[in-house]
Amino acid sequence: MARNPNNKLERWEVAIIKAMMAETPRKTDQDILAYFTRPTRSINHGRIKDIRDTKTHTAVPAASAQELAEFLDAWPDVDGSGLHLIGDELLIKAREAMLHAVQGFNNPRAYFKSEVFIVTAVIAWTYLMHAHFKRQGVDYRHRDRRTSEVLKTRHGADKHWELERCIGDAACPLDEASKANLKFLIEIRHEIEHQMTRRIDDLISAKLQACCLNFNVALKTMFGAEHGLDRELGVALQFSGIAKSQRDLLLKDTDLPAHLVAAHLAYEDALPDAVIRDPKYAYRVAYVERSVNAKGKADQVVEFIRPESAEGQEIASVLVKESERKKYKPKDIVELMQAEGYKDFKLYDHQLLWQGADAKNPVHKFGVELRPGDWWWYDKWVDHVRAALAR
Repeated sequence: MARNPNNKLERWEVAIIKAMMAETPRKTDQDILAYFTRPTRSINHGRIKDIRDTKTHTAVPAASAQELAEFLDAWPDVDGSGLHLIGDELLIKAREAMLHAVQGFNNPRAYFKSEVFIVTAVIAWTYLMHAHFKRQGVDYRHRDRRTSEVLKTRHGADKHWELERCIGDAACPLDEASKANLKFLIEIRHEIEHQMTRRIDDLISAKLQACCLNFNVALKTMFGAEHGLDRELGVALQFSGIAKSQRDLLLKDTDLPAHLVAAHLAYEDALPDAVIRDPKYAYRVAYVERSVNAKGKADQVVEFIRPESAEGQEIASVLVKESERKKYKPKDIVELMQAEGYKDFKLYDHQLLWQGADAKNPVHKFGVELRPGDWWWYDKWVDHVRAALAR
């Protein structure tokens, strides 16, 4: 493992140390060391002595009296978890961004919960990966492929990797299901940018919950359990009485934007079953209504189903089947109908049929456009064609 860069003095810190050494009354090496150590960072006292003896950092000038005063006024400059606002900036931003993502989603007055969560969570994960790479000594800056020079922004700052590049790097410690979850959210983010999406919360809520839990696990694994969001990140499951009519409405197919459905299906079609089933990809809680006769018992109770149980496996099987709906190209349908005895049924006949039925209208849910001009039909449309030919 690479040396923790947090345990190395930065240039600005060396300048402050030199200014402290020039102060009166004289500070000892241990006095000075106390200003630069914290729970997340350990500095050997020998580093202070080397600076005093001019063995190291001889080219760094001492800080000015004003810079020293500003440092002392701000010290200890740490947040509630002991992270330094400058030295641990990336980690602080990662935690704060994820908290904002969750708070935004839980805001009862918010109408675009999923959109806000995805954008902010991607920022949080990006900061987290940058903090991890920095600690591991991985250079996460974009470089020119020909010259290897670091690429710059318009105003001269280094260009750092975006999240897609981070999770694609060999140094990324995340498992495949967690990566798949992030890639899915990034795919959806691309679809919702600058577009009206209507409500997509129910469609992707399981992925958002998994993203949230995965972040907390990764945060603690990379930087220690003391930095987890467990105490701040409350994951509440709230249940209220649901009438049968309300439940049926919730379970009914909603009129989701076609481009989001297409992105969802296109992405999951390429995933192996093991990833789709993994709670790190989509965290689902199943509950089952039970009628009980014992006195004092409620008419409805909630039973949690463990993923490894027989019931849990059946639920997972249904979810996988639903996400892998079979799709057909027009020629597939023509060949299928001809095999069933409708020898005269041609592509042109199929075209007339779907045009007459306005079958590509998303309200019918006969198929999906995975990309512009690339239309695929579902079994529902095949059944419609079969019924039309049988008349």
